[in-house]
Amino acid sequence: MRPTIIVTILCSMLLSCAANNERYLFFLHNKWIEDHELNEGHPKYGKAEYREIVNAFKKEGFTVISEKRKTNTDEKVYARQVKEQIDSLLQMGVEPGKITVVGTSKGGFIAQYVSTYARNEQLNFVFIGSSYEGLVEQIPDIDLCGNILAINEKSDRGSVSLAGRIEKSTCHIEHFKNIELNTGKEHGFLFPLMKEWFEPTVKWAREDYQ
Repeated sequence: MRPTIIVTILCSMLLSCAANNERYLFFLHNKWIEDHELNEGHPKYGKAEYREIVNAFKKEGFTVISEKRKTNTDEKVYARQVKEQIDSLLQMGVEPGKITVVGTSKGGFIAQYVSTYARNEQLNFVFIGSSYEGLVEQIPDIDLCGNILAINEKSDRGSVSLAGRIEKSTCHIEHFKNIELNTGKEHGFLFPLMKEWFEPTVKWAREDYQ
């Protein structure tokens, strides 16, 4: 995963990583950002506030690891790259509870594969706008593991709770919570930096599972 000018330097480059008390947050954006320039607004949902979201997490004290992905990024291949970065953090002594993977839309599906591949019950995951009717049957190879917060939007067509996917998990999931928002913004709820999903995500990444 190559760094960009707005990406915090990876922990593997920091000699003091294992000794500090930082919290690490991987942010995986939606497909619109993957396919368009960052300043290009969606015709219906407006601008996807990638920079604003990354900077907001940084202001909350997280070491943020993120980048603008290439068009048509393969979800499984990318998820394995993120899993390898998580492994590097763990090997250097970072506690798994201080690592959170946050994904919106397609980024949320990538994050679900990261959860599947990492298979670590203590890692934190937040899936935003990435649970829809029929996907448990259509994508059966996802087997979630970790502390999982799912956020979906009532007005987002076909959106459902992640509970059905959780029920099929073969991993023990200590903490699971599903939040259904009702902003009326349909799938566009995840484009801007909104406190409705940002604030619970920050709490989850701080290991506040209430």
